[in-house]
Amino acid sequence: MICGWRKKSRPEQPPQDGGGGGTRRPDRALKKMGLTDDEDIKVMLKGSFLWKIKSRRRKKERFYRLQEDGLTILSERCFKRARSKQIFSITHMEAVREGCQSEGLRKHGRCFPETWCLTIVFKGRRKNLDLAARSEEEAKRWARGLKKLMAKVEAMSQREKLDHWIHDILHRADKNKDNKMSFKEIKDMLKMINIDMNDIYAYQLFQECDKSSNDRLEEHEIEEFCTLLMKRPELEELFHRYSGQDLVLSAKELGAFLQDQGEAADLAHAHRIIQTYELSEKAKQHDRMMLDGFMMYLLSAAGDILNQEHTNVYQDMSQPLCHYFISTSHNTYLTDNQIGGASSTEAYIRAFMEGCRCVELDCWEGSNGEPIIYHGHTLTSKILFRDVIEIIRDYAFKHSSYPVILSLENHCGPEQQVTMVRHMKAILGDMLLTQTLDGQVPKELPSPEQLKGKILVKGKKLPDLVCDPENMSFLSDNPEEEEEEEEEERVLRRERRRSSHSLQEIRPPQAKDAAQLSQELSDLVVYCQAVPFQSLEQALRSQQPGQMSSFSERKARKLIKESGNGLVRYNARHLSRIYPLGLKMNSSNYNPQEMWNAGCQLVALNFQTPGWEMDLNHGRFLVNGRCGYVLKPGFLRSHQASFDPESGRGPGPRATLLLVKVITAQQLPKLNNKKSSIVDPFVRVEIHGVRADCSSKQTEYKLNNGFNPRWEETLSFQLQVPELALVRFVVEDYDTTSCNDFVGQFTLPFTSLREGGCLTGAARPPGAESAVVPVLPLGCGSCSKGP
Repeated sequence: MICGWRKKSRPEQPPQDGGGGGTRRPDRALKKMGLTDDEDIKVMLKGSFLWKIKSRRRKKERFYRLQEDGLTILSERCFKRARSKQIFSITHMEAVREGCQSEGLRKHGRCFPETWCLTIVFKGRRKNLDLAARSEEEAKRWARGLKKLMAKVEAMSQREKLDHWIHDILHRADKNKDNKMSFKEIKDMLKMINIDMNDIYAYQLFQECDKSSNDRLEEHEIEEFCTLLMKRPELEELFHRYSGQDLVLSAKELGAFLQDQGEAADLAHAHRIIQTYELSEKAKQHDRMMLDGFMMYLLSAAGDILNQEHTNVYQDMSQPLCHYFISTSHNTYLTDNQIGGASSTEAYIRAFMEGCRCVELDCWEGSNGEPIIYHGHTLTSKILFRDVIEIIRDYAFKHSSYPVILSLENHCGPEQQVTMVRHMKAILGDMLLTQTLDGQVPKELPSPEQLKGKILVKGKKLPDLVCDPENMSFLSDNPEEEEEEEEEERVLRRERRRSSHSLQEIRPPQAKDAAQLSQELSDLVVYCQAVPFQSLEQALRSQQPGQMSSFSERKARKLIKESGNGLVRYNARHLSRIYPLGLKMNSSNYNPQEMWNAGCQLVALNFQTPGWEMDLNHGRFLVNGRCGYVLKPGFLRSHQASFDPESGRGPGPRATLLLVKVITAQQLPKLNNKKSSIVDPFVRVEIHGVRADCSSKQTEYKLNNGFNPRWEETLSFQLQVPELALVRFVVEDYDTTSCNDFVGQFTLPFTSLREGGCLTGAARPPGAESAVVPVLPLGCGSCSKGP
């Protein structure tokens, strides 16, 4: 018996592989990883029965086994008449947690000893996989083994990734598992890898590789066939242009190529590239580079379009907080829409792992004296305030060491406010900032560097009769925000009338007057005091450095339109937080670029809602080590700034020309709704910045070729304010109309573009259901920029 229900009897023998009874493919992949003799990997290859935990009642024992490719896990559940199989890839995994370290296991895994439990966290929006083994030893072996495989995948070279990709395709296309492939299986494989090839040409290649002349390609012949398919004539042409007739690049010739790409072209740099990326040891000894090594360099991080120096913290982190864009989440606790979506502590973990530095906590009165977090007056589920604070303690600084701001929306009465304070102090300890760094009233905000490892509370404060004789700081946080809440309430009441749920179900247990602010909670607000916004003139004249205001997206747009330069100067002195309209029932987002143009720092977005708006947010905070803080351009930091975000005019920006040459792509994934067909890809390049710079241009589409389409098209953009511009690359299917259903996208700041760099990878929409499919080394395009 487990947890009061009877464990179903099942055979101890693991399920056997299906398919034509052929021998298994040798584990070459694991040999290359150096893991064939690893005891943990041996256990995973043999397989284990693990409990899959989804709820208190739904616990299913399934058989999990590592496949011979070393990259996929098969889970199998036996039924009386059939078997249910599922496969997931190591490349889709983000982390492995040991013990009851997920919300699901803390709620539903109490039946099992904690040391038997583990959680697999996936990338994107895919839910966690909570598992329990039959023993502590087995759980530890799976946790260690999975972490080893993830580390090996992370360290793979482009050549190794390519080799794994080939073997995965062959394994899936070899229907009868005899390690040989007929021409029909080859045709199925071509469709699988997104290429529509003429049957006559495909058969010619097939016969060319069929050295044994038995109408079956064996393993080495299949690899030769794939090699012929993957030839990159456009890159070969580029290589031959510099290598000459001997088809080998010397260090001097490689230097000439680098110089033409606008890179460092000295011989020492060229020598380092050869020694790093050349595959032939003999060529390395003679300081020469062959075609394969050249391609490996182009498709590596060193040849990437993103300046690799910007992947680390490279900016000055000693300036005041208000001089930085800060990654900010709205309704952080939600995993879906704000009407009936689920609230989860996992949403905070995902936000922190994406570099978020400001999270929101909507606090309401809960039962048994414990405050809860949820979207008030709605059907969203509730989580304990205490549980969220524990997650913040455990994950706030795992990805970034720079300060975290807790934006408290307080709807609790004084008693539960005191409980909130007690939990924050007891759980966060020294991480919680409770007084100014020097004990004095601040003349300016401290820097991210000074606040490393600290957690700040944003909220209201009780009036200080010395510093605030008119009690202005304790007025409602924001009249605009109150209007939004009233309008949202009217819409919610209409939604309730249409719903079968009663008002009693969605009313909070006790709605206390939030104006009854406790002294204890007030004292925790140090540098982020929420104050009402009267006007820009009043704020610039009398607002203190540690005071800030919040604006709805509508109010922010109005300020930008009517007094854009005034808002820029305000944001040079103070923090401002922008939040989405409360009327967006589906938790959609607004355009964050408009707000960044005016220097707004805390531009809060619904992280749970994928779309181009979140793509821009990911791009903005992709750089500076993804630490969640990005230094604003100088013309947005000056107290006497004259920059106008509407027109883009000002003394700082310098016009720049951007040229993007779209050359080729390779191994484009299929869209979910086109599994049985081939994509017709085209590339769109978008500029997001000030109004004058916003534009979009695209290539022609290539019919039925997602494997190796080729364009050779140049797109040009004139940028007036390049310091604010984001460049978004989108690979899209010509037949698809959905703006979120595209083949791949990549966004980055213009200032982090590496001149002459190649876009060697593009991600599926973060959080989209199809995001679990990784994109392997993609195409090649180059960028150049100049005045």
